Amino acid sequence: MRFRRADEEEFRPELTPLVDVVFQLIIFFMVSTVFVDFTRQMEIALPQSAGKPAQELAAQVTIEITEAQKVFLNGTQLPLEALGERLQSATGTQAVLIRADRRLPYGIVMQVMELCEKAGVTDIRTAVQ
Repeated sequence: MRFRRADEEEFRPELTPLVDVVFQLIIFFMVSTVFVDFTRQMEIALPQSAGKPAQELAAQVTIEITEAQKVFLNGTQLPLEALGERLQSATGTQAVLIRADRRLPYGIVMQVMELCEKAGVTDIRTAVQ
């Protein structure tokens, strides 16, 4: 029979800190997935083209127009009348990419282009598939 001495302690790893760290990691990854670029997930059917796709620029602003004629500036919905003001207030905006649904009336895209020109945008591009 083996007797224990008073100064001996049983070693057992604590699992509570390990579980805490695992839960912290799970929470971190769940929260970080919220920052996905949702502007690319809009249901916009772009027109077909045989040309090369436009390259994205660093100081580029994206305007998206859905089939329901809703206008989005960098993922934020706003009325068409406010688009010109927002473009003028954005300093350094020299390139705009317009992603318009192919089922839209052509006049709406032209209105957006006119607003961009009035705001002083020098590079207006349209996205195609």
